[in-house]
Amino acid sequence: MNTATQTSLINKLTITDGEVAFYKSEGYLCLPGLIASDAVAGLRQEIFDVLDANGVTRQMLASASTPADKLRQCSQYLANSRLDDLINGPAVKAIASRLLEGDARVYLPFTAVKSAGGGGMFHFHQDNNYTQHEPAVGSMNIWVALVDMTPENGCLQVVPRSHQQGQLQSRNSDDGDTHQQLDVDPLTCLPIRMRAGDAIAFTRWTVHGSGQNVTDQPRVAYALQYHRDDVKWFDRSDDQWKLLVDSPRFATPPVDVLGPAEK
Repeated sequence: MNTATQTSLINKLTITDGEVAFYKSEGYLCLPGLIASDAVAGLRQEIFDVLDANGVTRQMLASASTPADKLRQCSQYLANSRLDDLINGPAVKAIASRLLEGDARVYLPFTAVKSAGGGGMFHFHQDNNYTQHEPAVGSMNIWVALVDMTPENGCLQVVPRSHQQGQLQSRNSDDGDTHQQLDVDPLTCLPIRMRAGDAIAFTRWTVHGSGQNVTDQPRVAYALQYHRDDVKWFDRSDDQWKLLVDSPRFATPPVDVLGPAEK
């Protein structure tokens, strides 16, 4: 990994013992200014390039018209790109390792783009509602804002201390897509206002979601999911728990050329 690129891309954050304690207690931790201000635009453009190569154009992101517009997700990224540095470089992994209290490995990185003009609400859920991890506290999400985030453009919303409830029941989304939603919505939540370049870390049991994007610009973010070496995942295809380091759930290495991702 290019050390010079890492240095210019990510501001060094030293996570304190107090911040680790807060993360454990509240289920999340804000990471203001994680991305260098002069690197934000380049990362944002790489995300647009990835989506465009996979059939989601800027024109499509300019106006919501389908359920998919609530979140455009793609895990593809170019080798030796800014996204490659962000995902696989030592800076963000060091933060994840500190909060996970063990060496962090990449689980699943993906674009998190909500279309302008009404990109829909993303229902409240836990990441563990999709693929169960055990121990769930051994996995996490570092969610990076690449535009300013407000309730108007569908900023992330979290429920503090919700991870203390453990695994909650969920169902297939009422929108008829492939996403999950909790059987019972939380009574309160905390909208996370962020500047472009800020990030937030949260556990796999932390309840979160997002509102509609009613602005005229797409809401652009990137999700970086990591896990510790001891984490297992439940493979529903054969009802078996499998160690992630031996049997990865996803394969998301960088590619040499952007193009339609394999399903």
